[in-house]
Amino acid sequence: MEQLFDTEKSSLQELSSDFLLAHNVRLFVKRDDLIDTTVSGNKWRKLKFNVLQALDKKCDTILTFGGAYSNHLVATAAACKKAGINSIGIVRGDELDENSNDTLKKCVEFGMQLKFVSRTEYQLKSDDLYLKDLHLEYPSTYIVPEGGSNFYGMIGCQEIVKEIKLPFEHIFVAQGTSTTSCGILLALPKNSKLHVVPALKNYDSQSEMKKLINYSLFDEELTDELLENVEFHTDAHFGGYGKYTDELIAFIKSSKETYDIPLDYVYTGKVFYQIIKMIKANKLNNSTIVFVHTGGLQGNQLLSK
Repeated sequence: MEQLFDTEKSSLQELSSDFLLAHNVRLFVKRDDLIDTTVSGNKWRKLKFNVLQALDKKCDTILTFGGAYSNHLVATAAACKKAGINSIGIVRGDELDENSNDTLKKCVEFGMQLKFVSRTEYQLKSDDLYLKDLHLEYPSTYIVPEGGSNFYGMIGCQEIVKEIKLPFEHIFVAQGTSTTSCGILLALPKNSKLHVVPALKNYDSQSEMKKLINYSLFDEELTDELLENVEFHTDAHFGGYGKYTDELIAFIKSSKETYDIPLDYVYTGKVFYQIIKMIKANKLNNSTIVFVHTGGLQGNQLLSK
């Protein structure tokens, strides 16, 4: 069951150009976007051990949360279908239905039962009493937090680093719920630095990472020590989640032509932009860099405009 989705497809691709050569930089892309067409990128990393836990606990259903365009909902629905268990999605927005957009339609195609709730109710998604009520309403159900943001999601993301078989000084990743970045940090080799690029404007990356890691380590001093190895690029969001500029779109198109790397404007395009920006500023000279491609290639329709 661990091979439900084959992570061997996540190759380590080295990029080459005169620009990188001039700065004596070796730049690799961890192609997690190639794991699966639906459950790609960090989605399977965060779901893997949650699915295994559900099966181990003899639960016949996984319940999780997401917005109207949640890639996590689709990934959960697809993973559950392949694992042979049911799935339920609690969706933010009681004005919606299963035909509201292609994302929700895809969830239903994979067999997910959708429950649409008000935005006020959705805010209770982490409330213990609300979760207990959901367990009563849906017995034999294993609940996964929004975005797979829990201990098992974090442990799954540790495997990204374990699959990289070469030494590196810097590793860059986009940040949404902090689960992936926390998993990478826990597996980070000595003398390496983690760079996180939050997709959200005004997102307190350090506090969110500290909170999630403390759930696992229960050692605040050790958590603070780990976080010393993280550089937070909180101004690289291009205006906030899902925001973009003509400059960013032009950069994504240019990167595809130069390096043959597909990027999106929500997550990966902003990370790659930050890497190139820092190389240009001579901040990463004479180093080996890994860029974790977390998939989620939403927004690529802009590239044809």
